[in-house]
Amino acid sequence: MANDVTDSDQQAPTSEPNPPSAAKSGMKRILMVGAAVVVIAGGIWLFHYQTRGKYFEDTNDAFIQADAVTISPKISGYVDAVLVGDNQDVKAGQPLVRIDPRDYDAQARQYQAQIDVAKANAENVRATIGEQQAAIAQAQAQLVSAEEDARYAEREAARYAPLAASGAETKEHLATLRNQAAKARAAADAQRAAVTSAQRRIGALEAQVQQAAAQGDAAKAQLAAAHVNVGSTVLRASVDGRIGDRTVRTGQFVQAGTRLMSVVPLAKLYVTANFKETQIGLMRPGQPATIEVDALDGTEIRGHVESISPGTGAQFSLLPPQNATGNFTKIVQRVPVRIAIDAGPEARRVLVPGLSVTVTVDTIDAKGSQHAISSQEKARGNQGQ
Repeated sequence: MANDVTDSDQQAPTSEPNPPSAAKSGMKRILMVGAAVVVIAGGIWLFHYQTRGKYFEDTNDAFIQADAVTISPKISGYVDAVLVGDNQDVKAGQPLVRIDPRDYDAQARQYQAQIDVAKANAENVRATIGEQQAAIAQAQAQLVSAEEDARYAEREAARYAPLAASGAETKEHLATLRNQAAKARAAADAQRAAVTSAQRRIGALEAQVQQAAAQGDAAKAQLAAAHVNVGSTVLRASVDGRIGDRTVRTGQFVQAGTRLMSVVPLAKLYVTANFKETQIGLMRPGQPATIEVDALDGTEIRGHVESISPGTGAQFSLLPPQNATGNFTKIVQRVPVRIAIDAGPEARRVLVPGLSVTVTVDTIDAKGSQHAISSQEKARGNQGQ
């Protein structure tokens, strides 16, 4: 029995190393499988990144925007009525605000009265011209008579001159006839001058007619401007959209150019995405884009690149940076890119300007452009050499 116990005790330790060896072998297999999975996954990721992933450019510096129309009056006056409410949808041409038109109606009537006065003045001068033309005709008839009298007196003086020379008539009588002839000629000349004066008077009267017509045209222009002002008393929406930032109230006095409200064209929303300058090398108009809207809990909507800004945001700031002097620290610039929204009406109902979005642009269709540019520049360099 003692030997049995001893043999069993001696055999027991020889079986203990087997379980740890099996565990190590299993763990090694797991690690090898895990490493293989990681290598395969890494290879798949690397392949996808090299073929597709590196051509996706994204930014969260992006916001929904709209070209809102500011509603401002062209004229000053008291607001007679506000015809829309806050956040109301309106159509193009719909009345929004009405300004009291009475002052501008009175101006229009005043200018119409000036037109009527100008017309009356012109008619009065035309009547005077008619009278003057009759006076000219009378003066011309008198001129004909005076000319005839002068010729008759001159013939009489000429007929009596030989008789006075022969002594058949007295010289006194001849002197009287010559004096009468001179007076008749002077009377004819005076009548001719009267005819000329009357004719020139016609020119002056015609100038007065033109002056009255010009005054009438000026009054017509003022009347047209007054009608424009009367029409401007009703402010209308120029586009379809929704009313926002309404500050006008009935009875308020508004100055010309005062901002009263805005009309936001929600059907024409777009996204302004500010990409880094290192991201736009392959970006082209028309490329597809994915827009992730924070307000829709990450829901993605479709879009496309509509246009790229001709300058960075810093270039269009109030004070563009001047890096020609002093120390320089290079900062990655951002370029605004306009993204058109291709979403349907259901998604557009919750989209409003100012919402934050994340934009991803697929630039894979331009992947060969950089190589083409590089090749062209190398060829130009070789030609230059």
